[in-house]
Amino acid sequence: VRLVESGGGLVQPGGSLRLSCVASESIFGLRAMGWYRQAPGKQREVVATISTTSGRIGNYVDSVKGRFTISRDNPMNTVYLQMNTLKPEDTAVYYCNTAPPGDYWGQGTQVTVSS
Repeated sequence: VRLVESGGGLVQPGGSLRLSCVASESIFGLRAMGWYRQAPGKQREVVATISTTSGRIGNYVDSVKGRFTISRDNPMNTVYLQMNTLKPEDTAVYYCNTAPPGDYWGQGTQVTVSS
């Protein structure tokens, strides 16, 4: 079982980051995948999910619509999150998982948006 997120960092407001998540086949398989985030003092929330069929159908929480894009590379068991026009309120640890999520979580990747 493996979920390895990467690509986070410190970025100024208005900047961009691209997150990547490599999952083991047992997790990725033919499942919908999602990106989740947890800000300090807040509950983990779903940010975006993507279906298995075309791999291009994404659903987004209202706060990131038009700014974030989720995608997946099925042969590589990888899911991506392109984040543009980042805002300070996007600061959080970002995780990937199936959608809905399973019990196992990776270590996440920290995204900090600050000037």
